[in-house]
Amino acid sequence: MQTPLEITYQHVTRSAWIDEYVRSRVAKLEHFSKDIVSCRVTIEQTQNPHKTGNPYRALVEVVLPAKGELVAEKSDKVTDPQVQLRPIIRNAFEAMEKQLKKQTAKRDGKVKQHNDEPLPPVATVVRMFEKDGYGFLKSVSGQEYYFHRNAVLHGDFDRLTVGTRVRFEPNEGDEGLQASSIQIIDKPGVGGSADGEDDLDMPAGWEQEPRH
Repeated sequence: MQTPLEITYQHVTRSAWIDEYVRSRVAKLEHFSKDIVSCRVTIEQTQNPHKTGNPYRALVEVVLPAKGELVAEKSDKVTDPQVQLRPIIRNAFEAMEKQLKKQTAKRDGKVKQHNDEPLPPVATVVRMFEKDGYGFLKSVSGQEYYFHRNAVLHGDFDRLTVGTRVRFEPNEGDEGLQASSIQIIDKPGVGGSADGEDDLDMPAGWEQEPRH
């Protein structure tokens, strides 16, 4: 790895066993991809008033030279952090391992690339809670996905507004549908790509969603 591992704690007391466990999992990531530029891991207790119990969350962010930034996260309610944090961290790293395996296979030519290869799904931002650092997306099929500001690539959370179209990676956690690796396609009133690739209709009913 080109830059040192960064481990951040938010509303969680730093723990030697967590540091050691995270380092062991990062070392395993490097077996899947030798060209990782950097890795940042965040362990936090989320402050989401819509989710009782303030669930704990593990976020793994990896930067690759060609692909850019990959993000994986897992969250769950915790009553005993010493016991229950480990599987949350493990699940986040396992999700990242799957992404790295896929990227490595593509790079090595084990997965054929096609011009019609499906892109990540498109959704529209329907609600934003800027001060609390989270929001909700609605997909073309009408499903809603919760997302945290750290799930937005390139630090673009502050650029999001209701009506912004994004691509994202869907995940299903214990607390419901969640979105990660969110990337802005265009802002409200801005046209999509020149070839029309991203010119998809807004999800039905998104404009009726109130903004808070």
